[in-house]
Amino acid sequence: MTSRERVLAAIGHSEPDRVPVDLSATPSSGISAIAYSNLLRHIGRTDLPVLIYDVVQQLAQPDPSILDMFGVDVLDIGRGFNDSPSDWTPTTLANGAPAFYPTWYRPAKQQDGSSLTFDDDGTRVLSKMPVGATFFDQTYFPYVDGYPSDYTTLDAEMNRIMWSRHVHSPWDHAHEPDFWEQLRTRALHLRATTDKALLVVCGCNLFEWGTFLRRMDNFLMDLLCDQENVERLLDELMKRHLATLEKVCAAVGDIADIIRFGDDLGMTQGPFMAPDIYRQLFKPRHAMLCDYVKTHSRMHTFIHSCGSISLLMPDMIDAGIEIFNPVQTNAFGMSAAFLKKEFGAECTFWGGGIETAGVLNVGTPARIRDQVLERMEIFSRGGGYVFNTVHNILPDVPPQNIIALFEAVREFNGGTR
Repeated sequence: MTSRERVLAAIGHSEPDRVPVDLSATPSSGISAIAYSNLLRHIGRTDLPVLIYDVVQQLAQPDPSILDMFGVDVLDIGRGFNDSPSDWTPTTLANGAPAFYPTWYRPAKQQDGSSLTFDDDGTRVLSKMPVGATFFDQTYFPYVDGYPSDYTTLDAEMNRIMWSRHVHSPWDHAHEPDFWEQLRTRALHLRATTDKALLVVCGCNLFEWGTFLRRMDNFLMDLLCDQENVERLLDELMKRHLATLEKVCAAVGDIADIIRFGDDLGMTQGPFMAPDIYRQLFKPRHAMLCDYVKTHSRMHTFIHSCGSISLLMPDMIDAGIEIFNPVQTNAFGMSAAFLKKEFGAECTFWGGGIETAGVLNVGTPARIRDQVLERMEIFSRGGGYVFNTVHNILPDVPPQNIIALFEAVREFNGGTR
């Protein structure tokens, strides 16, 4: 099978020739720039640059040779952009290693060693990376004191949120007048030059945008105490999301294989909301997004949601979600065996292959091998599985553990268990 055939077979719930593998096709299935730089040094490939394509989370865009070394089967179409050395500018990682930011990203280094980003007028701090930290935190919440009477300035406020303002490729080019033509042309080039499955990251977050605008504590209370304003905001967001989906489907709906939405709905101990609130506020809107994709493209629907979401999954599947990531198996009600038994026939799991925190970062190579083989055995039966870690590979993961991880994947796929 080609990589594309392998991924599509898994999504179609037939067992492919081997379990397909992802690394960095999404900003929740990638690798920290620090972990990547350590890996390159470990394997003697310091000739390769460390390109920080997701500046908020400080994630690297692995070189194609590294993806091939690890048998990766899927690509983010965003890597078709920023393909010239002039698109990047030097920086230094928190561990002192050299790396590169996109040229448009220039956080201001402070005397205390922290880094800040500012609004256009230079007065409002939008995000901060404290000294010793390895990612940026949002500092500006435009609706923290209450909802506006109208949403005439919503676009401007959304552009001040770091997740939108400092977005990864291809969306860092969305302001360019020929962006949609570029997106199609570059996606076609990727499809013609690789046999890997192609994924487009499209956001369309709903719950998360509420937390970005109102702040988490306020928005969680709003779900119970101010649902009228919540619905007003969600309706405004849906106008924008559906307009974006229309353009995405027209540009790459016949090229990309998977479209990735995001909405972190879970904590470690359970979902952020009761299932009935999800059904009332979010399920109908998730259904609208999925219906549009299925009606206007051939792409499969993928959602990233951290935490314990098994109580919400029946409704999310009913809304049209086909693929779940990152499959946080250390959360309540999210064990691999339970998820596969309860939902394995109805969806594809993209992740859950090893716990990034607690095993991959501190475990021995033998412990890593055992968990990878166990998870692949559980999740891969009958298809419906793409191997990936539980979220991004963190900065503190030793390079030898990354090697052990992919050696275990290769062992399982090679039939030498």
